[in-house]
This record gives sequence, C-alpha cells and structure tokens, in this order.
Amino acid sequence: MWPDLIGKSKDGGLDVIETYVFWNLHEPVQGQYDFEGRKDLVRFVKTVAAAGLYVHLRIGPYACAEWNYGGFPVWLHFIPGIEFRTDNEPFKKEMQRFTAKIVDVMKQEKLYASQGGPIILSQIENEYGNVEAAYGPAAKTYVNWSASMATSLDTGVPWVMCQQSDAPDPIINTCNGFYCDQFTPNSNQKPKIWTENWSGWFLDFGGRVPYRPVEDLAFAVARFFQRGGTFQNYYMYHGGTNFGRSSGGPFISTSYDYDAPIDEYGIVRQPKWGHLRDLHKAIKLCEKALIATDPAYTSLGPNLEAHVYKTSSGTCAAFLANVNSNSDATVTFYGKTYYLPAWSVSVLPDCENVVFNTAQINSQATLSETKYVKTYSHESDQPIFTSEISEPGWKYVQEPVGISKTSAFKREGLLEQINTTADASDYLWYSISVNITGNEPFLFNGTQSILHVESLGHVLHSFVNGQSTGTGIGNSDNVNVILDTTVTLVPGKNIIDLLSVTVGLQNYGAHFDLSGAGVTGPVLLMGLNDRIDLSSNLWTYQIGLRGEDSGLPDYSKNSPIWISEDPLPKNSPLIWYMTDFDAPAGNDPVAIEFTGMRKGMAWVNGESIGRYWPAYLAPQTGCSSCNYRGTYGSSKCLKNCGKPSQTLYHVPRSFIQPGKNKLILFEEMGGDPTKISFTTRQTTSLCGYISESHPAPVDAWNTAKNQLPVLHLECPPYSNQVISSVKFASFGTPSGTCGSYKHGKCRGSSALAIVQRACVGAKSCDVEVSTKLFGDPCANVSKSLAVEAACS
Repeated sequence: MWPDLIGKSKDGGLDVIETYVFWNLHEPVQGQYDFEGRKDLVRFVKTVAAAGLYVHLRIGPYACAEWNYGGFPVWLHFIPGIEFRTDNEPFKKEMQRFTAKIVDVMKQEKLYASQGGPIILSQIENEYGNVEAAYGPAAKTYVNWSASMATSLDTGVPWVMCQQSDAPDPIINTCNGFYCDQFTPNSNQKPKIWTENWSGWFLDFGGRVPYRPVEDLAFAVARFFQRGGTFQNYYMYHGGTNFGRSSGGPFISTSYDYDAPIDEYGIVRQPKWGHLRDLHKAIKLCEKALIATDPAYTSLGPNLEAHVYKTSSGTCAAFLANVNSNSDATVTFYGKTYYLPAWSVSVLPDCENVVFNTAQINSQATLSETKYVKTYSHESDQPIFTSEISEPGWKYVQEPVGISKTSAFKREGLLEQINTTADASDYLWYSISVNITGNEPFLFNGTQSILHVESLGHVLHSFVNGQSTGTGIGNSDNVNVILDTTVTLVPGKNIIDLLSVTVGLQNYGAHFDLSGAGVTGPVLLMGLNDRIDLSSNLWTYQIGLRGEDSGLPDYSKNSPIWISEDPLPKNSPLIWYMTDFDAPAGNDPVAIEFTGMRKGMAWVNGESIGRYWPAYLAPQTGCSSCNYRGTYGSSKCLKNCGKPSQTLYHVPRSFIQPGKNKLILFEEMGGDPTKISFTTRQTTSLCGYISESHPAPVDAWNTAKNQLPVLHLECPPYSNQVISSVKFASFGTPSGTCGSYKHGKCRGSSALAIVQRACVGAKSCDVEVSTKLFGDPCANVSKSLAVEAACS
C-alpha cells in the first residue's frame, strides 16, 4: 500500500512524510534486528523519495503513538537496574545502541539530506516535557545527554525534540497539539515547527468514535502559517490499522483511522483531503513572502486579526482571521471590504484577493458504502448467496479451560502479569484448587459462595470446575477490574481458574513501564458471615493458550486437531474457528464485519489482522451535532453512541491470495462465526455544494484572479472510473448533505441537464457557479449549486 498512500499524500499537497521508528518492531529480541517485509524502513524511505517527497525520521526511540509499550521492546524491562527515560546507565546504553543502529542503516544507504537523500529531520525522544517533572533532577541530565548523543551521530541534518521547551542547542523544540499558532521556540534562531497537528483522535474499545471537522483543522493550519509557522505535519494523514498485538493504551482499538485525510483503507476522505489540498496550494502561493520576512500583525477589531508578509521588493501575502467562535464579521483591509465567517482564516496571496477561506469548502464530499461479498463454501462445493459464511464451511478446536500445557508452573501468591508473560501472549491463567467439606463458613445455601477478584485488568474471566462463572472488563479510563460473581462449589476438590487478559500495554505517562496487569488480589470466597482469602496460597500458572503453542493461527499448518462437526458449537467461550473463503473480486479494500462475535483475535492466511471486540459498546450518550466553530478537543465531536466501538476490521489486499484463503479466529467470550461477513469499501457518490460567495478555485489564481467559484467533481484517484450519472443537481437554495440533498424554494429548471452535459463520461469536471450559466431563478437571493454524482 505504500506507493499508493504516498502518491495520494503528494497529490494532497504534502512535501514531507513523517514516520516513527518503533523499537519493538525492529528489535523484538535483544540484538536481533528485523527490517523485512513491512518492517523494511529503508524501502519505505526510498519509496517516499521516489515520489519526490522528503522524510522526517522520528527515531525516538520512545514513540507513544498508542502503540504497545510506547514502542519499547518488553525485553528492555528485564535488564537489571534499568529505569526508562531518565539518567540511567543501562537504559542510556540500550537507547544509544538502537538509535545509532538506525542512523547507521540510513547512512549506509545515503538517505540523509547531507548525503543527497530525502531525510531532512530526525527526532530524539518524544513529548518528554509532558512528564519531565516526575523524573526529578535526573530528567534534565537525561535531556542534555539525549541531545548530545543524537548530535554526536553526525547525520548532517537537524534534530528535534517535540514538547521539550528546555531542548538544548542545537536541538529544535517543536509543538504537538490541536493548535500550535501560539507556540514559540526557545530561541529566535530556531524555526517554528509543528510536529503533530492532530487530524482527529484515536479510538478505544468501548469508546465513541471521535472526528475533527475539516473547517477547524484547516483553520488551525492557516493560523499556524499566519503567525510565522515554518513546517507543519499532520498526525495522522493516513492513520491505518493496528495489526497483530501492536495497539497499546490499553484498550486502543485495532482501527487507527484517526479521521485522517486518507482513511484506514487508503481511500481519500472527502471533503477533508480536498479542502486541505486547496489550503496547501493557497499557502504555497504565498511562499515567496513567507520565507522572506516575518509577519506584521494588525488588529481589525475584537478577535479580528491581519498578518501581513511584505518584502522590500513589494512581494506581499496576507492572512485575515476571525477567531470569534460565534459571530461572522465584515472587515476593511487595505481599503477593501472582506467577509470573514466566524472561526475562519482567509488567505490573500497578493494582499488583495482571497483565494481560500478555511470555513468555505470548495472541495467535493464523498459517500462510501460497505458492500457485502458473496462467499463460497469449499466444504460443500456450493455457492452461498449470502454475505455470511455458512456453517458447513467451519471447523473448530476447543481451547481447554485452565492449565493444559506442560510448561505450567506453581508459585505461592499472585504474580503480576507482564513480569510473568513478558507480553508473549495476551493471556495468563491463574489456577487454584479448593477442597470443600460442606460446612465452610464462606458458603451459603449449602453450596454457593461469592467469588471476589481484584485485578489490574484489563479483562478477567472466571471459571469454576470448567464452567464459566463471570467476566469483568475495565476501560480506557480505569483499567482496574473488580469481579464479584456467585459460584457453586461441590463437595471435594474444586478448581478455580482465572484467565487474565491484556488489551495492549500502557504507552504513555511518567513511569508508564511500571503499570502492571493481571490479578493483584485479593481473591476471596465470601459467604454471609465469613470469607477465605486465597491470594497467598499456592497457584498454578500458564502463559498463553494451548492453541497458540500448537500453531493454530498458522494457516500453513493443517493441524489434524481441527474438528468438523454438526452442529458447530456457538456462543461458548474459548473456541478456535477456521474456514476457507474466496478472494473478494475486484480491487476495492476488504474488511470483515464481526457481527455475531464478541471478543478475540483473527488471522487471514496467517497474518494477524488484530483484536476484534464488537461486544464492547460505546456509551449511549455524548454524541450530538458538532459545530466546527470554537476550540476543538478530543471529546467535542463524537459519533457511534450505543454501538460497537469498531464494526469493520481491515484486511489488506496483500494478505489475500487468489482463490482459496483461510480465516482463523480465536473467540474468547463466545460468538457465532457463521454471522461473520466479508465486505468491500467503495465510494458510491461524489458531492459538491458551492455558493456564489465562495472563492474561485486556487488553481485558477495564475490565470484569472477574479474568476467565479467552480464546483469540481473527480472520481477516486488511481482508479479507471468515470462519472456515470448525476443523481441530483440544484441551483438556487438547496439544502441537506451528501446523499440527502433537497431542492429549495428557489430552484432553477436547467441544473440537472447542465451538470450532466459537463460531467457524465468524464474522469473529472468543473461547473461554474453563476447565473450566467444557470440563469437567475430568484433575484437578490444568494444562490448555491448542489450536485450528487456517481462513478463507475
């Protein structure tokens, strides 16, 4: 997917691609490096260079990024005497070794700009200033050491530290956030750099889906360059997917879409991508003035600002801003009158003509649709005319409850999970036996007791004598789990099995590496009058699942233990499932909809597509219409209330082979795999809504500065589609949004025919928004053109 994603980024107006370098991805075992396949960092950098773009290599090596353990390998935790991210010799030794390794790999391939390559910046550490105080006096020493260590590697390009106001020279301190126009570097010799402009926010399992309106994102970008910004980067421009067990948090979802201009599947998200593309063009029209001088500020009224870049040779560019979140305004600037919508910036490349306003979207919108794929059962050799995979196509293996591996071991007391598993698996079994004589004081009703378990999370399942007795679930705000469940005990020996499950390790915060997981206790059996504490007793432990050790996720191992039986067991915990499916036709992105399943992991042809958890619903409240005006925050604009936090799970086409493919699931809580559906993601409609008051297209600047606004429609880039039909067209006072436009009282009669003539059969089309073309259906009324079209 890299060339396509990078190409769409370039088409969107980007000059630079930023990437983290994840330590745990490239050195999963101490001293053993992995740069193969999608871990091929050199190939990635060269692919960016081949597209004519630059690279900012954020080595860190701490990354955060909602990535497991913040990007640190878990083996680092077990080095004697180590303390992360401070003036600690064992940590500094390992950090320097990895950083030097990455720099050396880049140097060998001559990839730094000083060698003629594309890498123009590198980053050391990451947002350390946010947590620095918690590390005491050693923090400053560590910051200075990190800086000197990085610069000693002699890359020939600058190093940056984001969110690090005390970054020592020559390190450039940079800003991360939703807005960075107010940011000032710690020296006037350093450029004003915005390392992360958050295009949305991440999603956690059980959370509502956050999004950021493009009008606000564009406003933030324009304000940054208005106030002297030099380099701004989006986080994320393409969010992507947390495959395998790479997501951190904990509770970070498999999707890392981030409401980015290019979505998780690699599809351009409109109008966000197009509106930002137009903004990038507008800013570059100002480039000669921007790089020649600092801006001069002028107040145009309360919350109304002008910043002018003017050189002695007469080159001039201006930004006019209305930072009021409620009221539109009309201002006078250089003797002319300008209309400024609330919470917007207008860009004037010649200090006279507005070429772009952040609140007025000239870009098209799109509607995407999930289409269900007809599947084929290789088991029955019959086509299945449904989106679901039928029961005869499935096989299964029951994962044993409790201890089933010879590697199990015994310890007195309760063990912390990460120290025990080293994150080799999400799963750790705790097992203990309790002998019942029948008159224990912690029993009531003769055989019943309350099993009370306290855990650091993230999920806890309890079983008594092989039967499920309860589940406790934490969340992103409070990972702690307290499980109280009524259990029935029998005379004699009773086995209590607790399955503790992690959902990504902590990735952020001071001393985040010390955040534990697993059953901490107490573990109690409680009756009406008494209790027994099992916490310090002798427990048996098993790391991981027997199916993991048996290689069940590996599709190439046709294990004889797979069972084909009728009926297929469903809605029961701890079951592995396997089926075959045909590659969905075409080239559209593929996703699995896990309807019917609850929580687990999935593999396609041995490639892990990550954790699925459709059973975890978002809260019912908190979603409402979102006004882009005013300061944005991660909880401001939310959707998907009361629904699964994630419904679709991306399966890259590169994971799928022609013909027969294998899907393997581990269902942890109990589900029905026959309800799973394969889907494709397709853009079904192009839409545009442009008013007479909108600026003319940025592309028209050099040919006709007073050109009228234009509605532009274009079929998805990198496809062979053309506009096949116009579903709706109205010139006058139409209303609604893409997919639900309606005619207004003011309506011209010729709009549909005019747009059809201009667009049908073309890859793209431009339609002038003017009464000259459409006639004037209602004098003295501001008119707009709304169009919905389809490509095929």
